[in-house]
Amino acid sequence: MQLAFALSFLAPFALLPAILVALARPGKRPGSLPQWAEMSAVAAFALALAGLVQTALGAVPGVGILEGAARLALRADLVSTAMATLVGFIGWIVMRYSRTYLDGEAREGAFHALMLTTLAAVLAFVQAGTLAAAILAAVVIGIALKRLLLFYPERAEARRAATKFAVVWHGGDAMLVLAAGLLFATFGTLEFAALAEAARTDGLGIGGTLAVAGLVAAAALKTASFPLHGWLTEVMEAPTPVSALLHAGIINSGGVLLIANAELVQSSPGAMAALVMLGGLTAVFGAAVMLTQSAVKTALAWSTISQMGFMLLQCGLGLWTLALLHIIAHSLYKAHAFLSSGGAVTEVANIRRPGPVAVPSVAAVLKSFGLAILLYAAIAGLFTAIFGPKSPQALALGTILIFGVAYLVAQGLADRAPVALTKRTAMASLATAVAYFAFHVSSQAIWGPILPAAPVPGDLEWALIVLGVATFGLVAFAQALFPLWAHHPSAAGLRVHLTNGLYLNALLDRAIGGFRTTRAPRS
Repeated sequence: MQLAFALSFLAPFALLPAILVALARPGKRPGSLPQWAEMSAVAAFALALAGLVQTALGAVPGVGILEGAARLALRADLVSTAMATLVGFIGWIVMRYSRTYLDGEAREGAFHALMLTTLAAVLAFVQAGTLAAAILAAVVIGIALKRLLLFYPERAEARRAATKFAVVWHGGDAMLVLAAGLLFATFGTLEFAALAEAARTDGLGIGGTLAVAGLVAAAALKTASFPLHGWLTEVMEAPTPVSALLHAGIINSGGVLLIANAELVQSSPGAMAALVMLGGLTAVFGAAVMLTQSAVKTALAWSTISQMGFMLLQCGLGLWTLALLHIIAHSLYKAHAFLSSGGAVTEVANIRRPGPVAVPSVAAVLKSFGLAILLYAAIAGLFTAIFGPKSPQALALGTILIFGVAYLVAQGLADRAPVALTKRTAMASLATAVAYFAFHVSSQAIWGPILPAAPVPGDLEWALIVLGVATFGLVAFAQALFPLWAHHPSAAGLRVHLTNGLYLNALLDRAIGGFRTTRAPRS
């Protein structure tokens, strides 16, 4: 007997009993509530996984209530159920970690209620089938997460971070509401599937184009894109489980929104170009600042900003399956990174110092880039011969990735580098090229029938591809040569400015009065 709905739809509801119990016992050491909270998260994960299996075996219809612009619906496909399974798994791990991390806190029960509420809203968001359902889930996420960021309300820094988060996040909600109004006025529906069909047959028109711009703006705000990224670097004022759930799940909401509306967004060349430029700038900026950070969690936050920018770049290139794979891989890595960050300092201190780093010359760097690109071209040719041709966007993205490996190859080709290092860096380059194309083929096989293929590049797309490859290549080249000019006074000054994120966060602080809220009271 086949069910008429996906079991993953029940995942958010599996959390409701524990939420109600937690609301009734918000204080310190609320008995067996932490265990019940974890078990409810396990149940949600199991239901999401069952839904994924259902959709893998065959088509499963969505469900919904109400009609018109107010219709709230959930959809079931390999994209939504895969994301629900990812969120359910991370939610279970985070709630298990929270059992001991929050033990003895004065508001321990309230913390579990807020975490489970946030988790339920994220599970609903990633399965939303209409824009109205996505907006409702996003609003709940914003409200619950702000309360989690204020878990220590006596901290002025926590209040400032919560205020900035609310301004940016709910600004994204406002953009979604605007986009929903324009889409309903233009197409008469907010169903994701119906919107994609309408855009494919009738085109966007002026209203649809403006609506897609609103969707892109909302995605940029919710992924902490440049220049309103600063709030994400300050959420460490909340307990570590909050940071893990935020960086591994909630921050992906912008990408999930774009992927759910991939065909609609791809109908607007201007929106795709904006994603490429904004995503590329955010990726480069976040990575540069990350390298200057000394605190583990702050560096992880800047890493998330960079990774979200790269994900937006992938969406702008039309590489939707790779963007989805990026979200999954980044979520798993970042959840582990935050939950294990407490032991990072000890682990670094126990590492045996390897001695001075081999400094590559300009010739070695040029040779490394040439070898990395030749190796990449050979692997690309092999995969093309076996699995068919790749789009120019996919080849360009792989070139950008191989530039990062070229930095390692340069270390291996330095004059003072041991032979073992040279071999290891060469193998790293080979493994990266093979892994990239293998993951591309795998993701295309899983989600390719659901998501649109990358568009055939026109003049604008080719210009952006060349600009993106050239930009990332220059940045990688400068990073490889950094040891040669790190001693220069201008490099030290640049490092100071980058450490402070070029002071863009201070501008947002000034705009919301954040400096006043952190000023110490006069005695």
